[in-house]
Amino acid sequence: MKILVTGGAGFIGGNFIHYMMKEHKNYEILCVDALTYAGNMETLAPVMENPKFKFIKADIADRPAIYQIFEEESLDIVVNFAAESHVDRSIEEPEIFLRTNVMGTQVMLDACRKYGIHRYHQVSTDEVYGDLPLDRPELFFIEETPIHTSSPYSASKASADLLVQAYHRTFKVPVTISRCSNNYGPYHFPEKLIPLMIANALNGKPLPVYGKGENVRDWLYVEDHCRAIDMIIHKGTIGEVYNIGGHNERTNLEVVKTIIRALGASEELITYVTDRAGHDLRYAINPTKIHRELGWLPTTTFDEGIKKTIKWYLDHKKWWENIISGEYQEYYDKMYGNK
Repeated sequence: MKILVTGGAGFIGGNFIHYMMKEHKNYEILCVDALTYAGNMETLAPVMENPKFKFIKADIADRPAIYQIFEEESLDIVVNFAAESHVDRSIEEPEIFLRTNVMGTQVMLDACRKYGIHRYHQVSTDEVYGDLPLDRPELFFIEETPIHTSSPYSASKASADLLVQAYHRTFKVPVTISRCSNNYGPYHFPEKLIPLMIANALNGKPLPVYGKGENVRDWLYVEDHCRAIDMIIHKGTIGEVYNIGGHNERTNLEVVKTIIRALGASEELITYVTDRAGHDLRYAINPTKIHRELGWLPTTTFDEGIKKTIKWYLDHKKWWENIISGEYQEYYDKMYGNK
């Protein structure tokens, strides 16, 4: 079995590669990543010498490059993690998100249609559903929840989902889609909430919190997410959407204070900043479908997962310090440029 993982030098994609190489030692994994600001070759350093792993630097929106990969490799499954995913950046530069998340997805689907694969899996987000009110805790996103996007990022991901479903219906491409809640864990880019708070708290820097910190997110430990995708690509029903949620809802302020307590930092570091435009209030996923059909449930509680995550960042300071300093962008050329 050979699996193409796009965006594998990013946070979730990188964790998925580590997970699959541990759980399926006979599989071959081919990683394609454009190595934009959030792609980090240091994330893949532990597997670069594995003979079952291969890395190719390429942009999924580059049709000739992607077609060449499909021509040269005999692929069984494609898992598309590659995406621009930072909401704030999408507000500043929407066009980049449309190019990668929509046009890049189309190129991948066209390649799958042209060269043939057993399964194309699109990694999406619960943000395509919009948000839920804070005063209705009984409400959850289900697979039939209407798409109602709030940012250029979520609109681009929703567009990609619709394209994937259209290619299945029109061209019979064998697809599945998963929509996950907020992930956290090792190798998370330091621009995101949890790693940013950890890094800033360790360095005694301000901890910026949007608005009053009341926005609620459903936190999913990244390894639980990887296990869910593994189940979907092997056992999921073609053409279906699966929601993947952690049942670990916390307000942003609760998350920040949990990190502060764990690190022995001061709450005086918390700095409330002007809220993000179009900031979604609450995300919460009902994962009944994937549990009923595939037997998946998250196994990591937030309390357990945040401890593991903080410990990882304490044990791997060089990884995130290189990102903050910008040195990580030189890592590919320095370590693997001639390979």
